[in-house]
Formats: sequence, structure tokens, C-alpha cells
Amino acid sequence: MSELKAARLAAFLLAVALVAAGCSTQAARSEFFGQIRPPEGQVLRYISGSEPESLDPQMSSGQPEARIYMALFEGLTEYHPKTMEPIPAIAERWVIDEDATEITFFLRRNARYSNGEPITAHDFSWSWRRGLDPALASRSAYLAYDIKYAQAYNEGGSFVRDPTTGRFVLASEAAAEEEAADAGPDARLTVSPAAPPSTAQPIGDTLATNAASDEARHAAELKKAGETAAPDTPFHRRIHQPVRLVVPSDEKGRQTAVKENPKLAEILKGKELVPVTADEVGVEAVDDYTLRVTLMQPAPYFLGLVPHQFFRAFPRSAVERHGRAWARPENMVCSGPFKLESHKPYNEIVVVKNPLYWDADTVRLERIKFYPLEDHTTMMNLYKAGEVDATYNHTVPASWLKSGVRQAKDYMDAPENAIEYYQINITRPPMNDIRVRRAFSLAVDREALADYRVVVKPLRSFTPEGIFPGYPRLRGTEFNPERAKQLLAEAGYADASGRFDPKKFPVSEVNLTYNTSESNRQVAEFVQAQWKQNLGLTIPLSNVEWKTFLNMRSKLDYKGFARAGWIGDYMDPYSFLALFSTRGGDNGTGWFDPRYAAQLKEANSEPDQAKRYALLSKAESMLLDNAPVIPLTIPATSWMKKPYVKGLYPNPGTLHAWKYVYIEHDRAQWDRQMPDMTVEAAGGR
Repeated sequence: MSELKAARLAAFLLAVALVAAGCSTQAARSEFFGQIRPPEGQVLRYISGSEPESLDPQMSSGQPEARIYMALFEGLTEYHPKTMEPIPAIAERWVIDEDATEITFFLRRNARYSNGEPITAHDFSWSWRRGLDPALASRSAYLAYDIKYAQAYNEGGSFVRDPTTGRFVLASEAAAEEEAADAGPDARLTVSPAAPPSTAQPIGDTLATNAASDEARHAAELKKAGETAAPDTPFHRRIHQPVRLVVPSDEKGRQTAVKENPKLAEILKGKELVPVTADEVGVEAVDDYTLRVTLMQPAPYFLGLVPHQFFRAFPRSAVERHGRAWARPENMVCSGPFKLESHKPYNEIVVVKNPLYWDADTVRLERIKFYPLEDHTTMMNLYKAGEVDATYNHTVPASWLKSGVRQAKDYMDAPENAIEYYQINITRPPMNDIRVRRAFSLAVDREALADYRVVVKPLRSFTPEGIFPGYPRLRGTEFNPERAKQLLAEAGYADASGRFDPKKFPVSEVNLTYNTSESNRQVAEFVQAQWKQNLGLTIPLSNVEWKTFLNMRSKLDYKGFARAGWIGDYMDPYSFLALFSTRGGDNGTGWFDPRYAAQLKEANSEPDQAKRYALLSKAESMLLDNAPVIPLTIPATSWMKKPYVKGLYPNPGTLHAWKYVYIEHDRAQWDRQMPDMTVEAAGGR
């Protein structure tokens, strides 16, 4: 903690102590919790969570950062403030082709950056490709893998070409044996997408070498794509040509690929490798105000993903001029309703209204002060004293809820598109044994955990219950300590009689790591007690600062278990299941199965929603069977908002479209209950 932050918090807490008696008396009489004193003017004071890892929207996948990105940057679409469904933003409209494999966005012509430069389709094309650059090492890059050749580029793949004819090998030529074995296409081999040609060899020159059936398929794909949405272009024609084979560029990776698909050994003989480049990713600026995105397969959820921070607009000129330092206050150029005024690490981030924002007339707040805090008791005391106006989700301690805060009319409690779970590093013993992983999951009583946490529900599968109507519910992981002991005994940790012996288990090789937070510590201590009670094992705990924790987890630089939580990036089960569709990104477990990825692909190719959900549920069952995670709870939003803060809704992701938020000084207009969450009440916004 910095000296500045420590001094500020000490002052606040002293103020709280001095007025505690008066506040408690007022709180007892009031329908609200604590002091209700609107700030002067249009200034919002908001507790946003941990200190941001980065203010570069493609460099962090965390929710604390996302709350700030929502103010500074805007995408083609924005989250609806109540439902989190996509609504028009920099794109005023879009056209989706009939099989959901191509989306054409039409940008508004009055969108500008905070420095006055116009925001164009070229900015989006460049920034999306920038996020996929392997050198950037963005953990969120996998979110763009639905775009053709995005994964191939991000993972450093190469096309396979015959040096004598210039012909590129097609993915279909290598996939036959995999399909026959019902293993599904390995994303590292085929990447599944069709994509633009290599700049080293125009694909149009080699098309004549392909079969006539490929010509017919190409023509059909162009017709299907709905080329009337925007002018046809050479890039558009090339990107719909047959899918090329992609293999790992490194020798070790190719050897692994050959083991998984022996047919590749013969295919690679005498061939040359052509690295996949950024220019081959399926994002095209047709003109300054038309962006066309070609997907590798039907992705009915993709439009809901576009508001994510990874896909937001930021200027190429600023990034290229300042490098990684472009996100500092003195260098940052913003595309959203606010711009960055100051950033005092671990103390305060201040954003001010951006007068050049295309919809500046809608923005009523003049300033937002984001406070990066982690201690829940501290933030609740600040809220009670009237020093802040709202907090982020999961910030009300269970003891405070039990003492009456839950009945206050400024308490926000609504269903959340989120889960809490523990990841398991399956690459290290003893957790590389599936029996051990299952045992630790079976030894956690989720009902007791939910009772302890007050406002959460038990999670036995991996997708939140009650968020996606029609999605089949799995029985999931039950509480069964005896079966857990049996599995551990079967894994070799048994005495002479064959019964589980805790002394045989290598506790020194296992740890439970969580990012620093009061609630995370409480859950870790509860689970630790469960394992002690049910298995006789005391697993050590360790806490790590958020910024360090994210990097450590993604690199599998932990042993045993690591705390994880996931807020759905869009309103679909795939947002959760896709975490394990690739080895990288936010997977963090080391578990990857090509059959699982193939099952997800099959689901997203199914146009019937009920059948698609059934296929996704089958994939979820496969995930649970392999046990790379321990599901824990489904959280509720559980946060506080002063009644004079309007336009701030308890949406499923606790991500707020700040342009609609304002301070209401007329007491008659204050919220005296949970805000109306019907879309009609927001005028269709």
C-alpha cells in the first residue's frame, strides 16, 4: 500500500470513527445505509476493485480494469446498461449473414478520439490484429479466435506450401483421419478457419490447382456471405477460399502435431512453411466506415462479444508513437465518453467528460473518481460515511448482510452471469492424476459454503444456473468425502490395508493460492477447513497481489490450486466453456482436449438453439469429468449504490455504461428500491 493511499484511508476511517454513533442511529431510522449526501455537481465516486494491471484494454482480462475501460474506450457496440446485450455504439448498425459467419458493421461518421482524430474502420482492423500479435501476449486474444486465422496468427502457426507448384495444402487434406477417429480437428493443426491468403503467394494464382468442387464451394460461400451488405473486394473473395492447413511453426510443436495426426508426416515431406501474418486475419476495412468480419464457423454469440474491452477502439498513432507508455495519462488518447485525467497508483484514477465524444450530449457526469480498494470492511465504512457513492460487486461482507444491510433500499442484489471456482494445475504431480483432482472436488461441501457466504448459490457444474433459459442442467459434482478418500487411496496414497492415509499424501507439493481480497481469503480458509475435516489434509494458503496473480496463473506458475472467478463476456454458456477451448488465454489449468474443442465447434454450428444447448451441455460434462477445476459458487451482484445515483443498474456482469449514469439532486427522483430492470423503462436503451 502506498503512503498516499494509507494516509487517505486513515483519514477516512478516522472520520468514520468520529461519526459512528450518529451514523448508526441514523441508519437505524433510515431506509438507506449510512450518510446520504449527494456530491456537488456531476461527480461520481466509485470503488472499482483492485489496482488495475494495465490501462491498455488489450492487456488485462480482469473486471477491475474493465470497469475503467468502459469509461475510456468504446467499441463498435456497447453493453446495454440493464441486460448487457449489445447495442449500437461507434457502429450505428450491422448486417449478419444468414449462417452467422460474416458480420458487416457500418460506423457512424461523427465518432472521434479525444484528440480530434476520426475513428474509422481501419482503427478497428488494426487494433484487433494488434491484440492478436503474439509479441503482445494478450491473455484476451483467444476471444477473437472465431475470426478466420486469428488463432493461427496468435499462436504463431504456418501454412504448408509445395515449393514446386506454389500450392497451399488444405486443412481438409489433413483432417480425414482425425474425423474418422472422431477426435475432431485439433485447433493447433487446422485452426478451423478459412482465411485470407499468404502475402508470399496470392491464393488466386493457386486456385486453379484445386479441385473443381473447391471452385463451386468458393462461389457458394461468396453468395452465402451476403456480399450486398458491402462491396465485394479482392480480400473478400480470397478469404472465402478453401481453408488452408496450419501447423505449429516450431519443430517441437510440429512433432507433437504429427503424433496426434500421423497423416501429417507424409503431408509435410518436401513442403515449406509460410508463417501466418496479421494481414491474413479475417478483419477487413472495406472503406473508412465499413468493417467486415469473417468468422471461421457459425458463431451466434459473437455479436455479444464485440463490446468486450479487447475489441474497443484506440488510435494507432498514439500506440506507435509511445509504445507501451501510450496508456499513461500524458499520452493516452480515448474513444469513450470520458478521458483520463490522472492516475495515482493504489489511490485514485480520475476520468473527465470527453467533449469530442460522438454522443457527448447524453453524458451528464463531468467526472468519475475510481478508487482501487480491496478491503471490504474499509470500503463499506467509506460508503457508510458518505465518502463514496457506489461499490463494485461482491463487496458487502457476509457479517454486514446478516446484521441488516441486506434490507437497506440502496443494497443491490440481482442474478449474476458469473461463477467462482478453483483452477487446478494439472501439469504437476500429484494433480496430474485425475483421481486426485476429483477427490479434492468431492471433499468440498458447497451447500455449507453457500450458507457461509449468504448471497451465493452452490455451483456443481461450470455454467451459472438460471441465467440461460433452456440450457440443460447437469448434476455436476456432489459432496462425497468417502468417495474422495477412496479415490485418493486408489491413486496410491493408502496404508497397508488399502485405506487412504493422509500421511502418504505430498502436501508440500500442493498449495491454494488466491488474489488478495478479504472475501477470497474467507473462501480459501473455508475450503482449507473442509479438506482438513474431510480428508485430514492441511493445504497451505498463500495470497498474491492481483497484477502478479494473473500472470502467475496464466503461466501455470503455481502448484495445486488457484482461485478463479469468471464474469461471462456475453450472455451465453459458451462464454464459460470457451475458456478451455485452447491451451492459452485464461485457461490457466494446462488441460486441453481436441475432442472438447470439437464438441464446442459442433455446438456453435447448430442453428437450432435447443440442440445447440444440448451439445454445449455435453461438452460441459466432458470438462467436469476431467476435473481441471473445482466449481464453488454462483454469486449474486451484492453491492451498494446511493439512491441519488441514477442509471447505474445491477446488470448480470456489473459492467456499467457510464454515459447513462448521473447524480440526481432532486430527492423526489431518488431510487427507493432496486432500479426497474425492464428494458422499456430505459426507453429502449
